[in-house]
Amino acid sequence: MDIIISNQSDAPIYEQIVSQIKAQIMSRQLKEGDALPSMRALAQALRISVITTKRAYEELEREGFIESFTGKGSFVRRQNRELVREEYLRQAEGLITTLCEKARSGGITLAELHELLDMIYGGEENDRF
Repeated sequence: MDIIISNQSDAPIYEQIVSQIKAQIMSRQLKEGDALPSMRALAQALRISVITTKRAYEELEREGFIESFTGKGSFVRRQNRELVREEYLRQAEGLITTLCEKARSGGITLAELHELLDMIYGGEENDRF
């Protein structure tokens, strides 16, 4: 499991860990039942506090991505497809919010934005709803 911590990121270290582990789970690099490193081992490898790794693991567990068992460790939880879809939707919403802010400040109309999105996404042929 590769995790890269950036000191230049505005995101707190625990959030960087959470987002990278979630990305690895969602891309299936980490699969159901895979063991995560112990909090202490991950903290040592990243040269950070165990408290930080504990906070990251607690967040991942709260969001349903991992489960922890006392004395056994933390493991990738069986993924509910709806949970994974919801996470992608949440991430897309954040990106679209940023996109809309930029479009508004650049004077791009909603119609132009729709046209651009249709071209990039693939138009009606990829309509899934």
